[in-house]
Amino acid sequence: MKIGVDVMGGDFAPDAIIEGAVDTLKHLSADETLYLLGDEGSILRKLDEMKIARSLFMIIPSSQVIEMGDHPAKAFSQKKDSSIAIGYAMLKNNLLDGFCSAGNTGAMLVGASYTVNVIPGVFRPALATILPCIDGRDSVILDIGLNPDCKPDVLLQYGILGSLYAKFVLGIDNPSVGLLNIGEEETKGTSAVKAAFELMKEHPGLNFTGNVEGHALFHENITDVVVCDGFVGNIVLKQAEAFYSISKKINISHPFIERFNFENIGGTPIVGINANVVIGHGISKRKAVMNMILQTRAVVKATLSQKIIEAI
Repeated sequence: MKIGVDVMGGDFAPDAIIEGAVDTLKHLSADETLYLLGDEGSILRKLDEMKIARSLFMIIPSSQVIEMGDHPAKAFSQKKDSSIAIGYAMLKNNLLDGFCSAGNTGAMLVGASYTVNVIPGVFRPALATILPCIDGRDSVILDIGLNPDCKPDVLLQYGILGSLYAKFVLGIDNPSVGLLNIGEEETKGTSAVKAAFELMKEHPGLNFTGNVEGHALFHENITDVVVCDGFVGNIVLKQAEAFYSISKKINISHPFIERFNFENIGGTPIVGINANVVIGHGISKRKAVMNMILQTRAVVKATLSQKIIEAI
């Protein structure tokens, strides 16, 4: 397995990315290799500083950087020798099995759409992430920010994409699917959500259990998959981050609360494209980077993109 890591992406790049990559090595098997994409001088300097053998990585030099504040589409098209552009080119040419970055999210999404492309039949790709549940299991929620306004057929397809993610990445057989809404009744919600409810209810391949309300999130009775548009999903994600931050400020410590720490999740995969791509948080440091890479490995091992191609 060949996993590409954007060394230049993120607020603490390149050092934090290289540190996280080094920490990942102890989790990898002999047939798994990390490709470090970025400024060669910076990579070699940091590895030498950490007294890590250069031969443990494949180093792919790049001369340009897509900065966090760059315009995504312009930067991706104009900076062909950036670590992000090179990573996507390698994915397209099957030189990598997976690629991850904590860099410019917009540029990562542009690269996904215009380089490896959306899977034929997928209306809109989505960002999916884990919802920790009080009973120790994980649920998955999508979309969490890629598409803020979704039509009913897109929400239906998110239920399908989320089910495939839950089945093949989380190992859940016949995952249950819920539609996030302001009430459990079929008549609640916006016109798009109400129409999506009818589509999901009638879909024979979906284990749809109905609407779920916000107070059910993180509880033991939440569905394995929670479907919503990116506007709502992003609010849920940011509120979960705030919950963790406040808990730390008032010195509440519990294993369940620690599961809300984004560093323990690492990143969110783009679901519905012809490649395995994971996007990390821009403020990722050493631990978060390691888990971003391990998340990428999990998605590659699950052959998620291939499973979606077959299903769609």
